[in-house]
Amino acid sequence: MEALPTEDRMTGRSIAKASRRAALLDAAAHLFAVRGYNGVSIEDLGAAAGVSGPAVYRHFAGKPSVLSSLLTGVSEDLLEGGRAVAAAAVTPEDALRALIRFQVEFAVSHADVIRVQDRDLGSLPDEDERNVRSLQRSYVQVWIDELAAFRPDSGRPLLRRRVHAVFGLINSTPHTAHGTGPGSDLAALRELLEDMAWAALTA
Repeated sequence: MEALPTEDRMTGRSIAKASRRAALLDAAAHLFAVRGYNGVSIEDLGAAAGVSGPAVYRHFAGKPSVLSSLLTGVSEDLLEGGRAVAAAAVTPEDALRALIRFQVEFAVSHADVIRVQDRDLGSLPDEDERNVRSLQRSYVQVWIDELAAFRPDSGRPLLRRRVHAVFGLINSTPHTAHGTGPGSDLAALRELLEDMAWAALTA
């Protein structure tokens, strides 16, 4: 087997570092969602991820950097994923249904992040907040473009309102679905959200 170039190989140490960083972001999402950004300390983050408070600084410059990495990373993932979903679809309807499934899955799987976004986006440094908002506008535009292809007779302002309404519906899940269990309950929730989102988008 041909060896990968040095720059493409991850050492055990780098894998462990990436894993620890991901664990810190997961801990931050949960703690920020439960207590709010201002109610969480660096020591809290470290303890939740199984490291000391000072060890957090090996991965992040400080608490603002943690919040920025969390919200920027999620926004980048949504934009990249949304573009990929739309590009893989055969028709605009297929693209819209796939985008709805994609967003529903995100809302169900990342409820803590949505709660943090709703409450603590304004706690980001100004430049980071502008970057997150720009990424999110680009993600919204992916939806608008597909909806415009599906409904070419509708004006863009109306399409934008439809898309934002659907996001509001789907992203309300973290605030209304506490206690939803695994298995059939979760599957039923996904199906309900997808049906309601499609109805709202195309009403």
